[in-house]
Amino acid sequence: MRSTTLLALLALVLLYLVSGALVFQALEQPHEQQAQRELGEVREKFLKAHPCVSEQELGHFIKEVSDALGGGADPEVNSTSNSSHSVWNLGSAFFFSGTIITTIGYGNTALRTDAGRLFCIFYALVGIPLFGILLAGVGDRLGSSLRRGIGHIEAIFLKWHVPPELVRVLSAVLFLLIGCLLFVLTPMFVFCYVEGWSKLEAIYFVIVTLTTVGFGDYVAGTDPKQDTPTYQPLVWFWILFGLAYFASVLTTIGNWLRVVSRRTRAEMGGLTAQAASWTGTVTARVTQRAGPAVPPPEKERPLLPPPPAPAPPPPAIQKPPSPPEKVEKVEPPSPPTGSALDYPSENLAFIDESSDTQSEHGCALGRATRGRRRPNPPRKPARPRGPRHPRDKGEPA
Repeated sequence: MRSTTLLALLALVLLYLVSGALVFQALEQPHEQQAQRELGEVREKFLKAHPCVSEQELGHFIKEVSDALGGGADPEVNSTSNSSHSVWNLGSAFFFSGTIITTIGYGNTALRTDAGRLFCIFYALVGIPLFGILLAGVGDRLGSSLRRGIGHIEAIFLKWHVPPELVRVLSAVLFLLIGCLLFVLTPMFVFCYVEGWSKLEAIYFVIVTLTTVGFGDYVAGTDPKQDTPTYQPLVWFWILFGLAYFASVLTTIGNWLRVVSRRTRAEMGGLTAQAASWTGTVTARVTQRAGPAVPPPEKERPLLPPPPAPAPPPPAIQKPPSPPEKVEKVEPPSPPTGSALDYPSENLAFIDESSDTQSEHGCALGRATRGRRRPNPPRKPARPRGPRHPRDKGEPA
């Protein structure tokens, strides 16, 4: 995780904590002040009714009573020999051990001996990882069972030609609804019936327990009227399956978030590439329309050595004119026609306008080669003729 992301997450958590503190203070502080005033009024009435008791003795008595209540003592029970209402009977001790390894820790019952506290340290260090392994296995098996059952429902929806996207949404909703029905709503009604709580108190206890918060103001099985020894162990097994269900839900949400994160990163990468390509195309078009870039003024130019002067381009090599094609058969000159006007460039190929003499010579060549597509090469000067040979006259040698 990046440092900026971590700092942003820390700031968000701190803001969440401050907002929660302000809300809880606004809601609970008036009730606390009212309870403190009522306690003060009760103390004054007791001191007026019993003037032989001093205020210090009364304060010491109240402190001892509160400590005894914190240790699990019941003020309505006077007999100390009745073990059925003891906090440390087998069922209650099993439930207390379960609250240690599940990290709930209600706090309504606390250890008072040094030996018990020392044993609790090692017991928690071994039991919490062991319970975590058990919780992962139960959550995996429970989630697989629920998903298998929901898979049959998905098959029915697909047979009804329901779109697959809608089927996925419906399966996720069914997974949440079935879990809430089994581990939230049903226990809520059970606690309302057994403990005598209101629906708000029961749902409050369920959520506080399954989120492992465990305030301890409401704990199942602490009512002295509830003397069934198997009640609290059954509550602990409900906690086990409820925590496994919530672990399965959190695992599913985590997998879904990872998939969404990967898809988002892939889509963002594609969008970034498309944006870069589009930006490059637009920049190239703007540069072509705007022409060459205007150099910065003298004050803004960087102090760099001047670039070396470009080397002059090499002189163009003129190709010699290709030799005219050889004419296999020389036709006699045709009478003058208007065909020479059709190819003025070919007829004027060897004209040099620098002198009249060559110009006249070119005109003569033009008349001699009139009617031909390409001019003949210039003739070589004739060799001087000597006396005729006798064979020229047809005489015998």
